[in-house]
Amino acid sequence: MELRKSVSYLLSRLTIAHRNLLEKTLAEIGLHSGQASILIELWQKDGQRQVDIAEKLNLAPPTVNKIINGMIESELVTRRKTEGDARSTRIYLTKTGKNLEPQVKLKWEEIEEQTLMGLTKTEGLILRQLLAKLLGEEEFD
Repeated sequence: MELRKSVSYLLSRLTIAHRNLLEKTLAEIGLHSGQASILIELWQKDGQRQVDIAEKLNLAPPTVNKIINGMIESELVTRRKTEGDARSTRIYLTKTGKNLEPQVKLKWEEIEEQTLMGLTKTEGLILRQLLAKLLGEEEFD
């Protein structure tokens, strides 16, 4: 197998290009991709345990902790101890964090459009299904 034509090599190159696009686009609203990913998870379900967020995003807990500390400083989220378990903390959106949702959705749509540029609608759907399958996620609408 020629390494430059392997799925892993192509995914690696695509990941770097996509990350650069994410960072550039989200910087326009003062966020980076890690912050946006955490916000997206919290908009889905507020008050999640920090360890669960790390697991969902496939990030190391110290990495998530660092991102969340920055988000607390920016007043996007707050951290509270879990009732009955002082070792566990939950992360909650602030009003500022909640109000960012429409802006992030708009930027995410721009990113999605640029990412899928050159693909047909069907190819985009197939790509989404394949990526979800590779991630071990159930198909979603």
